[in-house]
Amino acid sequence: MTADLRAAFHAREPVCGSWISLADPAVAEATASLDYDFLLIDTEHAPHSVETVTDLVRGVDAAPGDTAPFVRAAWNDPVRIKRLLDVGVSGIMVPMLESRADAEAFVSATRYPPEGERGIAASRAAQYGLDFEEYVARANDELVTIGQIETRAGLDAVEEIATVSGLDALFIGPADLSGALSVFGEWESDELHEAMESVLSTAHAHDVPVGTLASTNDQIDNWLSLGFDYLIAGIDVSHMLAGSVAAKERFDNAMAER
Repeated sequence: MTADLRAAFHAREPVCGSWISLADPAVAEATASLDYDFLLIDTEHAPHSVETVTDLVRGVDAAPGDTAPFVRAAWNDPVRIKRLLDVGVSGIMVPMLESRADAEAFVSATRYPPEGERGIAASRAAQYGLDFEEYVARANDELVTIGQIETRAGLDAVEEIATVSGLDALFIGPADLSGALSVFGEWESDELHEAMESVLSTAHAHDVPVGTLASTNDQIDNWLSLGFDYLIAGIDVSHMLAGSVAAKERFDNAMAER
């Protein structure tokens, strides 16, 4: 299934994920039951340990269907990346790629030798050794690797990043990129849209898909209209708060009308 999902990214087929920042595995399991292609478990800004990520991945794996667990590393660091991959995720994202060297280091950290430098162990990813040799043999070809573009330096280096072999997709971090452009939160600003379109056109020239985060339903339409290939559509805590806000407003309005 993971190989099929990686192929879908490469073919720039529609792929939709959801963002997981809450630590309860029930949230991951319930969300995975909705037939998303993948769930992205965040460890950059969410306070998740490797143990928490493991439980969240178990939640995704327990759900019916084929939703794949992805994870965002806190940084482009081979030790952090190795420990997350050993949990048994199907894809990994790293923040703030700013050069070809950054992208090459990321890919190397995700690949077993001789293609890279990932350490080999009989971890959960290899069913604790029951699938050891088979997992090592196929992991390099199945893992989805995604690099984030979210700084001015990243924008300047998009072409050299996009041409790094083994990098499957790019992802624009809209909050950080808007901040880097001094238009934080101005989602309709010309500066932000021009930067996004530049990343899209450059990556597409090398057949590299580009995605971003739609934190609201309106943004789903807006970002797709710009030409994004895939989206992470929504954030777990935002969905929870939106439902709670709507329920409280409904109660307050009903009480005021009595």
